[in-house]
Amino acid sequence: MNENWADKNSKRVLVIEDESLFRKILVEKLAREGFDTLEAADGTEGLELAMSEKPDAILLDLLLPMMNGIEVLKKLRGTDEWGKNVPIVILTNLDLDDPLLREISKNEPSYYLMKKDCDINDVILKVKECFRRKY
Repeated sequence: MNENWADKNSKRVLVIEDESLFRKILVEKLAREGFDTLEAADGTEGLELAMSEKPDAILLDLLLPMMNGIEVLKKLRGTDEWGKNVPIVILTNLDLDDPLLREISKNEPSYYLMKKDCDINDVILKVKECFRRKY
């Protein structure tokens, strides 16, 4: 299932992740799969980049410096039509019973992945799924 997404779709994915090694691995793998990539190391930078570049999908960590991922998600969903509909894949180490996660469902992420329960290929598959779904 190694489709080259750049040929037909040229989809751009923003990775907002503060763990630099994990962010680098995600960006490199997405690029090898044919996606254009953008990256940010904190929530404030990520939100600014998202609003200015309007990527086709966003990978969003929740525990970020400057502005946490839940705030980024709320701000994106509270903006224009693009922000309300852009596919967002949440990546986190938080446990499902963490009270912070209740906020996530209110802001309708496309997917939620526990970093400890998935590998890089699972993340890439979720990104590809975002582009197969109708929003």
